[in-house]
Amino acid sequence: MSATSPVRAVLPPDIRARKGQAPLVVLTAYTTPVARLVDAHCDMALVGDSVGMVLHGMPSTIGVTMEMMILHGRAVVRGLQKAMAVIDMPFGSYEESPQQAYRNAARLMAETGAPCVKLEGGAHMAETIAFLTKRGIPVQAHIGLTPQSVNTLGGYKVVGRDGEGDQVMEDALAVEAAGAFSVVLEKVPMGLAARITQRLSIPTIGIGAGVACDGQVLVVDDMLGFFTEFRPKFVKRYADLGSLASEAIADYAAEVRARQFPGDEHSFADVLKGKQS
Repeated sequence: MSATSPVRAVLPPDIRARKGQAPLVVLTAYTTPVARLVDAHCDMALVGDSVGMVLHGMPSTIGVTMEMMILHGRAVVRGLQKAMAVIDMPFGSYEESPQQAYRNAARLMAETGAPCVKLEGGAHMAETIAFLTKRGIPVQAHIGLTPQSVNTLGGYKVVGRDGEGDQVMEDALAVEAAGAFSVVLEKVPMGLAARITQRLSIPTIGIGAGVACDGQVLVVDDMLGFFTEFRPKFVKRYADLGSLASEAIADYAAEVRARQFPGDEHSFADVLKGKQS
C-alpha cells in the first residue's frame, strides 16, 4: 500500500456543497505552468475563452474556436491535481440548439478531461442547461455581462442597473432551476449580486460583483499585472509582472548588444578540465 494517498480532485458536487461556506477561489489558466501555480491555491481553474484576448491578441472572445479551447484545456488539465478545471464553451458552439450544445460539450470534456463546462446566458439558455445536465454534463452558468454578447450589449458595461435587476435575478433563478451547479455573476452591481447570492441555493462566483458572492474569479494575467494599459475597475493587481518582465528583457537586450551575455559561466569550454583533447 502506498504511504501517501492520492490527491482527490474537486468535482462539481463539491463546489455546489460549498454554498455558504468558505469563499471559493477561482483564477483563469491557459497553460500547464500557470495551472500548476493555480492548483496550489485555488478551488477551480477556469479555462476561459478570454484566452483569445489574453494569449492570442484577439479584440474579443468571438473568434475563439473549439480547437483553441481543447488545446488550452488539455494543457491546463495536465497541470492540475486538486483544483477543478472548468472549460468555456466558445461562441457559436452551443446557441443553435441543445443538441449542438451536447455534442460540443461532450467533445470538450472527452478531449480535455475537464469535468464540466461553462456557458453564457440566463433564462434563454435554461432549456440547454437542463438538456446537458440531464445527460451527465455539469454546467456552470454565466450571467450579467456575457462577453460573447458584447456586440448586442453595446460594450463591456455593468448589467443590472436602471431597471435591469429583475431580469438578472430571473436569469439566476432560471439557470439554477435548470440544474447549473454554480453561476458566474459578471459586472453586476454588488447589492443585486448579494440578493442573488442570498436567494440561490447554488454558489455564485463574482467578477466585478462585490464581496457578498460565494466566490471570486479573476483573469490571472490581469491580477498579476502582465498588462500595463488594461486596468478594469474590478481587478486588483497583486503583482506587476509586466513591468518586471519588460525590465528583464531590456537588461537582456542591453547585455547581448554589449557582448556581456553569455559570459563564461553560461558557455562551454573546448576542453574539459583535467582531460587532454
